[in-house]
Amino acid sequence: MTQPDESLSPSASSASSASSSEPDAQLVSLRTAAELADALPYLMGFQPTDSIVLLALHGARGRFGGRLRLGIPANTDEWADVSDQLAETLVTSCTRHGTRPDGIVLYLCQEPRAGETAVQAVERLRPLAQSLRVACGRLEVPVYEALCLSDGRFWSYCCPDERCCPAEGTPLALPGTTVMAAAATYAGIQVRGSLRDMEARYAPFTGARAVEQETAFHEAAADLIPRILIRGESETVRRETLALIGLVRDRFQETPAAPARQEADARDDALLSPDEAATIVLGLQDRVTRDQAAEWMEGPTAPVMLRVWRALARRCVTPYGEHAAAPLTLAGWVAWSLGDHPEARVAFGQALHADPDYLFAQLLHRACNEGMDPELLRRCLRQEGAARKAREAARTATPALAAPDTCPVTAPAPAPRAAAPEAPAADGPPAGVPEQLALPDPAADPTPAPAPTADVPPQGALASTAPGGPRRPSGPAGANGPAGKAATRRRVGQRGARGRR
Repeated sequence: MTQPDESLSPSASSASSASSSEPDAQLVSLRTAAELADALPYLMGFQPTDSIVLLALHGARGRFGGRLRLGIPANTDEWADVSDQLAETLVTSCTRHGTRPDGIVLYLCQEPRAGETAVQAVERLRPLAQSLRVACGRLEVPVYEALCLSDGRFWSYCCPDERCCPAEGTPLALPGTTVMAAAATYAGIQVRGSLRDMEARYAPFTGARAVEQETAFHEAAADLIPRILIRGESETVRRETLALIGLVRDRFQETPAAPARQEADARDDALLSPDEAATIVLGLQDRVTRDQAAEWMEGPTAPVMLRVWRALARRCVTPYGEHAAAPLTLAGWVAWSLGDHPEARVAFGQALHADPDYLFAQLLHRACNEGMDPELLRRCLRQEGAARKAREAARTATPALAAPDTCPVTAPAPAPRAAAPEAPAADGPPAGVPEQLALPDPAADPTPAPAPTADVPPQGALASTAPGGPRRPSGPAGANGPAGKAATRRRVGQRGARGRR
């Protein structure tokens, strides 16, 4: 099957789908195939690449509703099954959220392969377009238009008239020159470029940097994995990981992001040493550590943490690619919490590509696609953080010793010799010494996971709650980063061992 990167949103978010019930709503009418093709990046928030896109239409005027995107399967034998799944998913979701769609607009976006012309690419994808049209027709939802976008042109699979839809295709309008572009700008809708560009921000290192990072992972794993498996050390590792993330966060916050994407990512990469990246990524494989890190999802910290999670995802080189699921999911969570749905869906999709069984990514991806309000999850994380701090304060509180009794005590008269012998004293402290108060055992009150993964069992490394303190690492040398490398302890352990959530 294809990569699990589908995205479905039950309600439109573009200027062209404003409700007609609002008196001041600005409606944009898209009447031709050219206008539909030009509007796609504004409807999605980015230019899809190698994608199937389905847009639901509602009512007599064709108001845009739910939208769904999926990577085009490389295996043509999967096209029929994928078509049925996509059509059913879109129709079912729209119906569950209020209105069954009255029609669908279909897009196929793919650049020509090596040695292939755009016209040949369109013809190669024609069976997929037909399969999707048939699947939608079975559900009694017609496909009003089916377009193929390739090499800067578009073709219609529904219009046979070459006077408006020539065989060589029709050039797409220049970006920013259409009515839809003007309406999107007025509405504050931002287009991020192509999907390929957005995914590149999470792509792992290659070349010499990848070799250096892989070595750092091996060394960090030899040190951390044995400590995580020891009950008395696992909580120490957790505290050290969160403290290190806090140091990196502060460092990123002191360095503003560059305006250009490539320059910004290169600057962020220079702020993180290989040792720090390996230590944090391995520490995030612990579910409790990851869930506590998810609490940095709002306020001035949130945009900074999105940069941190992106930078950590780029450090997950082979053979530690599956470990990227944790920082990728955290990046998607922060982006979703900030209202950036396109970025969130890309990050969640990349997380599920790294580890299709990563339940944290599955849950958040589905919640985002179903239009759930992230404030519900933020509220749970806030409450969990407050409860954890209260527990930690109670554990570290030292009971005050009772003040000695200053009142004079009269000694009792000696007992007569014939008196019965004194009964043995009951168990307890001697007279005049205050009894020691019993403190709760830290190991008997493990910190529960936040709501999104409360019922999800750990999938890898163990987590315990023995107390410990953070180490104080430092970062890479250079004008843009901290001086020196992180001081790591070297212990004997399985080289390259991995624990994941």
